[in-house]
Amino acid sequence: MSNLRSLSRFLLALTMMLGFSAVCIAQRSLGNTPMDENSNFGPVMQAYLGYLANEQEVVDDRISRKEISAAYYHRNSNRIRALRTMAIRLVRQSGNDYVPELEAVAPDELRTLFERPPNAGALHPNVILANKFKFLATVHSGEAFYLFARLDPYEQAELMKREGKSSTARSEEPSKATAAGQRVGQTTMRPRRVVPQ
Repeated sequence: MSNLRSLSRFLLALTMMLGFSAVCIAQRSLGNTPMDENSNFGPVMQAYLGYLANEQEVVDDRISRKEISAAYYHRNSNRIRALRTMAIRLVRQSGNDYVPELEAVAPDELRTLFERPPNAGALHPNVILANKFKFLATVHSGEAFYLFARLDPYEQAELMKREGKSSTARSEEPSKATAAGQRVGQTTMRPRRVVPQ
């Protein structure tokens, strides 16, 4: 009889322990699931936000080990917040689960992107700079950051193609005509190809 009681106590304790473990696991998994505004984004945006969270963890770790200065820490933390703000804004405006390659630079860092930095006062949204970057906006996150989207290779090629057409169109405008009505430099017959024998 005592053997049966000890077995029932053991089973009761085991059941309680398993139930408690299940509750803890459920709470932990709910804690890892983003229950805030980010949970309604698609997988690309969630991956980008995860990347930014990892970048912040790296910066936090480096400051805790005193590998970086406080000024460097604050600037990079502010930069990460600015990138996050812009990514959320872009995805919400477009309704697409797509984040372009974003660059956030402070006014004194414009030289990191451009050989000849643009005048910060002349920057307007959607202006293309150096056929590589599109200026998006200025985001204030502890300090001002200029946010740019890096154009993908297809967009860059399309821009260069358009520029090539416009410069070709300008060069093909009617120039001085000769007496025969031909443009200067225009030939009437193709030059003969000489083949060595």
